[in-house]
Amino acid sequence: MSRRTLAVVISTVLAVLVGAAPAAAHSATKWPTTLALPDGFQPEGIAIGTRPYAYFGSRVDGDIYRVSLRTGKGAVFSEGPGAGNPSLGLKIGGDRLYVAGGSAGTARVVDLRSGKVLRSYTLKTPGTTAWFINDVILTRDAAWFTDSANPVLWKVPLRGKGEPVAVPLTGDIRYTTGNNANGISRTPDGRALIVVQSNLGKLFRVGYDGRSTEIGLGAETVANGDGLWLRGRTLYVVQNRLNVIAEVALDRKATRGTVVSRTTSASFDVPTTIAEFGKRFYLPNARFTTTPTPTTTYTAVAVPIP
Repeated sequence: MSRRTLAVVISTVLAVLVGAAPAAAHSATKWPTTLALPDGFQPEGIAIGTRPYAYFGSRVDGDIYRVSLRTGKGAVFSEGPGAGNPSLGLKIGGDRLYVAGGSAGTARVVDLRSGKVLRSYTLKTPGTTAWFINDVILTRDAAWFTDSANPVLWKVPLRGKGEPVAVPLTGDIRYTTGNNANGISRTPDGRALIVVQSNLGKLFRVGYDGRSTEIGLGAETVANGDGLWLRGRTLYVVQNRLNVIAEVALDRKATRGTVVSRTTSASFDVPTTIAEFGKRFYLPNARFTTTPTPTTTYTAVAVPIP
């Protein structure tokens, strides 16, 4: 067990011994808007299921930290693989958590009941020397992962029914220097995917065959676009270093979009991605502009859904 993990466990036990506040004090209107994460944790991804718990991934060692949205109390839920094996994008599907492994070039499937790693996959494009498995979205039969360094999507069949397949990205998208395909979502009609290209601030509709078509945004861009969240025909794009959430109105097929608003908050400190529970969005503050140390503080914050 890592020192940081041990410290988190000890702090959690002490909190229980001191005594928790009565349940009545945690009505929905009084749930915390700031969630403390472990010092030095370096959060990136977030996932929230049907129960009021948020799961966060660490860029340091891949630990998964679970926090109660009611109380703000948390603990390490699943021990990560260790240094050099981050946990970035996260998505929940049923009783499983799907984890993008970033620079390690991996993906993991974690049991939400036990925290046990059920499957681990190597997602490295043949003939390449760099990879960055960044984010993940679930469809009916597969988990789809972006690679910010190589123009492919990785299709991982659900429930272990087959091996990962690299689907080349073709069409309009062109990889260039920097962080390319990042956040990923489904289209409103469910017939394709949406990918944001962070370095160019563009959105693309991507068929399940990998063919991409740029989503016209007029004169707008979503530079530094990171995590995506779809509600109906509205796509929310976290523009991390700009500390804003862009609200994009899409047509049903996601061929065109209009940026209708941008939301910011004094509590944002380079938020990376986004998840929804109740009437709130929750975002981890990655603090990319702050030099990370083992004692650097990290939080996730809640804001009303625009």
